[in-house]
Amino acid sequence: MKRDAIFDNAKILLIFLVVFGHMIQPTTNESSGMYTLYTWIYTFHMPAFIFLAGFFAKGSGNKNYIFKLAKKLILPYLIFQTIYTVFFLFIGKNEWLNAPFTPHWSLWFLFSLFCWHILLAVFKRIPPMVGITLSIVIGVSVGYVTDIGHDFSLSRTFVFFPFFLIGYWLTKEQVKSWRRPAVRTASVGIMAAVAVFIALAPEFDSGWLLGSKSYETLGAPEIGGVYRFGVYVIAALMSMSLLSWVPNKHYSFTALGGQTLYVYLLHGFIVQLFRQMEWVQVNNVIDIALYLVLSGVIVYLLSTSTIRTLTQPFIEGRAQLLRKQWAQINNDSYRMN
Repeated sequence: MKRDAIFDNAKILLIFLVVFGHMIQPTTNESSGMYTLYTWIYTFHMPAFIFLAGFFAKGSGNKNYIFKLAKKLILPYLIFQTIYTVFFLFIGKNEWLNAPFTPHWSLWFLFSLFCWHILLAVFKRIPPMVGITLSIVIGVSVGYVTDIGHDFSLSRTFVFFPFFLIGYWLTKEQVKSWRRPAVRTASVGIMAAVAVFIALAPEFDSGWLLGSKSYETLGAPEIGGVYRFGVYVIAALMSMSLLSWVPNKHYSFTALGGQTLYVYLLHGFIVQLFRQMEWVQVNNVIDIALYLVLSGVIVYLLSTSTIRTLTQPFIEGRAQLLRKQWAQINNDSYRMN
C-alpha cells in the first residue's frame, strides 16, 4: 500500500508513547499522577498500534505468505528472545530465563502478530460484523480460562485480535473521516473523561489493559467479562480519539513511521537497563519533560540508518543495508585510488 502521512505520523506517535510508557512504569507505584498518566496511555497505545497493523495487513494471503511471515516475525522473535535472555543475565535481572515461547517483555507482540495473520486467513472469509463480534466474544471468554497467560502469548493474542480485525476491515477513507471537527470535539471530552476516571479510581488495576492475565488473577473471576468488554469500549473510543488528531501532513520525522519495528525491538535494551540501575525517578514536572525528551531521542536514534544497517540481519533476516554500505565503501575506496 502507498504510504500515507497520517498513518506514519500515527505510528511514530504511538511508538514514542510505547517507549515513554515503558520508561516511566517504575514510577507508577509511588506517584498517583504518574500512575494516571501511565494508565491513560495504556488505554489506547497498543490497541491503536494493533489496529494499524491490521489496517496494513490487507495484502495477506499471497503465495508463500505464511513462510514470509514466519521469516519476518518468528525468526526475529526467536533471535531476540535469545538476545534478551543473555542481556537480562548480564544486567542481573531476576527471572531472566524464559522458555522459548514465553515471550520476554515486549516480544509478545511479534508472536501475537504472527498469530493474528493466521487467524485472519479464517476471519476474512466471515462477514465483517459477524467476524468482529465473534472475535470480541472470544476475547472476553478467554479471560475465564484460569491458566491462560504469557505462554505462547495466548491471552494477548485473543484479547487484542478484535482491534487487528477491525483495522483490517476499515478503509483509509473511514479512518480519515474521524478527523471531522465533530469527532475531534467529542474526542477531547472522551480523553479528558478517561483521565479523570483513572485519577479518581486509583484502585483500578492497569493489568486489565495489558490483556495478559485471567480474570481470576485480576481478582474478578465472575464479573471479569463485563470489565473486559468495558475496556474494549474505552480502548476503541480512545484509539479513535487519538487518531482523529493525527495530522495528515509530511514532516521531517514522518518517514520514521516506517521504522517502528526497529524501535520496538531495540528500545528494551535501554529501558530495561535504566530500570535495573534504578535511574528512573520522577520528582517534578521537569523530570517528566526529561523523560519525554529522552524517549524522543531513543525513538530517533533507533530509527537512524546506522542502527538499521547494523541490526537489519537480526530484525529482517537480510543484510541489504550492510551490502549497500559495503559497496559504497568499496566505491569510495576505488575513487580515491
